[in-house]
Order: sequence, then C-alpha cells, then structure tokens
Amino acid sequence: MIYTTTETIPDRDIIEIVGVVTGNVVQSKHIGRDIMAGLKSIVGGEIRGYTEMLSDARDVAINRLVASAAPKGADAIVGIRFTTSAIMDGSSEIMAFGTAVKLGPSR
Repeated sequence: MIYTTTETIPDRDIIEIVGVVTGNVVQSKHIGRDIMAGLKSIVGGEIRGYTEMLSDARDVAINRLVASAAPKGADAIVGIRFTTSAIMDGSSEIMAFGTAVKLGPSR
C-alpha cells in the first residue's frame, strides 16, 4: 500500500475517498533507559535509547494505520500526520492518521 504525507500521489488520480484511518501505540518508559537518560542529561547529547524507542513506536503506528486501511479496500493513504500526547507519567501515545483512498490507473 502506498502511504504519504502529501495530499496527492504522482501520476495517479484519487477516484474515491474511503475515509479517515488511524493507527496508534502507547509507549512507556523503560527503567534502564531512564537511568541512561539521567546520566546523559548531565553531559548533554542525544538519548539514543529514547530515539530508538520513539522510532519503533512510530513504525508500529504506521503499520496499524495501513492495517486499518486495508480492509476498507484502500489503495493508498494520503495526508498522513503524526501526533503525540502524554497518557500518564512515564508513557506517551503516538498516533498516525490520514485519509484512505482508492486510486485510478497510472497515467
């Protein structure tokens, strides 16, 4: 399935809007990462453990987004956006959302 943050797909016409689709994941902190993050905050720099955790969570959200569009018969998802929010102390949600569409043939 094609998915993109743009509103169109080059050389393809959108022939039907199927609807809004979402995918999300709630990720909690890991005590080992918290200890390393605390040490890193003293000297500064990137906290790679958290970067990797958020990257993995974003991938899960995208996979769930695609999984929610497939049963609707969508060929693509356009206008994908991401949001984050704190759920409770120590955990956050990453949500991906977009518009599931059906595409015409290549031009």
